[in-house]
Amino acid sequence: MSDWNFADVWETITSLQPDHPAMVRGGVRRSWAEFDDRSGRLAGVLLDAGLGHQAAVACYLHNSLEYLETLFACFKGSLIPVNTNYRYVADELRYLWVDADVRAVVFHGTFVERIEELRADLPAITCWLWVDDGTGPCPAWALPYEHALDRGPEQAGSRRRAARSGDDLFMLYTGGTTGHPKGVMWRQDDLFAVLNRTAQVRFPEEGTVADIAAVLPAPTEPRGRVLPAAPLMHGTAAFAAFGMLGAGGTVVLCEGTRFDVVELLDTVERERVTDLTIVGDAFARPMLEALDREPGRWDVSSVAVILSSGVMWSAPIKEGLIRHMPGVLCVDTLGSSEAVGLARSVSSSTRMASTAGFRLGPDAQVIREDGTPVEPGSGEVGLVAIGGRGPIGYHGDPEKTARTFRVIGDRRWITPGDNATVDADGTIHLLGRGSSCINTGGEKVFPEEVEEALKLDNRVLDAVVVGVPHERFGEMVVAVVETAPVDAVDPEELLDALRSRLAAYKVPRQLFLTSSLGRGPNGKIDQRRWRAEAAEMVARGAGVS
Repeated sequence: MSDWNFADVWETITSLQPDHPAMVRGGVRRSWAEFDDRSGRLAGVLLDAGLGHQAAVACYLHNSLEYLETLFACFKGSLIPVNTNYRYVADELRYLWVDADVRAVVFHGTFVERIEELRADLPAITCWLWVDDGTGPCPAWALPYEHALDRGPEQAGSRRRAARSGDDLFMLYTGGTTGHPKGVMWRQDDLFAVLNRTAQVRFPEEGTVADIAAVLPAPTEPRGRVLPAAPLMHGTAAFAAFGMLGAGGTVVLCEGTRFDVVELLDTVERERVTDLTIVGDAFARPMLEALDREPGRWDVSSVAVILSSGVMWSAPIKEGLIRHMPGVLCVDTLGSSEAVGLARSVSSSTRMASTAGFRLGPDAQVIREDGTPVEPGSGEVGLVAIGGRGPIGYHGDPEKTARTFRVIGDRRWITPGDNATVDADGTIHLLGRGSSCINTGGEKVFPEEVEEALKLDNRVLDAVVVGVPHERFGEMVVAVVETAPVDAVDPEELLDALRSRLAAYKVPRQLFLTSSLGRGPNGKIDQRRWRAEAAEMVARGAGVS
């Protein structure tokens, strides 16, 4: 039985290559020794604040070196890092931090005002660490991050090493069926083993840290450099960073807090990035447009792999990027916070994969509701499922855990909800989620949440929210609102009110008014009809954006 723990692995790698760069962001470079030392100091601060074994620490940060240090510090101190979507408004943050039982928050200064809206409602949080981002002074109720790290030599290692184990949790919050985020609980041993299966350096799955020295290349040999272009608060980027750190490589981050394709390509060229992690066409299309617009401006020959996860990546965009990088592999992965490694498709200069065509992973299959496998080539629609190692469930939600993590026969299967058919050769074709979840640029938006937020306005009698195809983001959020009379309501005012209740990415990009949504006698609404009508109205440009 293995007992992988990220802190043990990263500390062992540090001992083997202390001077190798672990992190780069702009002009700041941190060696593995610095990464280890600073994270250890931070772990000591958190433990001295009274956080006990497996207490939760919220990472309320943009992509930054401090984000990675906070993760390492939590692993060192046997604490649980909790990702926090920095687009959330106060009500959403309150729900998340209460649900996760958060006891400490590491946050960028730009979020001070938002925190002050809800801090009085969160008495369980006893430690606030402020990371300076130039947006203002540290508030009196918080401790400056860098000042905290000046506390002296690392103390957490000896104090907490005995408490560490592969059973320590990594918590990844993702959207729930009602719009409320749910915490996916991964044992570190399982998560490390799953990520290591596709890492650049692979250790024996049932091995120990003693195997690292035998497998890791010599410090003088080249290492990979990954640039997670998406936010580290999402699993796609975080898992890419974990995989590269586990291989002794370097994580490269852009300095900007918003996606900037010029900065991305400049960073790829300057840092000789080998692996680029994106989220579908929302990132890939602007990259291709920039490379087409200014061919020869950027030397991107170092990139060996572009990996996308979270939303489907269209074949024509992959083909265009390969024209600029003939040696690159475009890897499109099907997975989720609950199920890593469900399936993948790989495109290169010698073979192009279709947009929705994937090959199942070794532990995955397409099953019926009763758990029996779908016959390849039958055309039957089934659920994509993965067996073996995976999360232990959702935090505080045994009912949803039982629905998603199912025991079939003598094996546990994870069914995150993706529907697919299977060709005779084993290729699967995605048909989307069984629910009405909208995937916009990799962000999950659940219509029920937006509909309920709209209905808080007394001018709204009813509302339906759907996803409409969007060239860049995959889908865009569109609302159709029932009011009476229609001409007495300003759609822009409804959107303005909604922006105070929901994160920006959840607010509809288009809003249309109607005198009736036509609910049936059973109270249900015809989602298919309104999805088609919304798409038509968007095409006519008749909405409010």
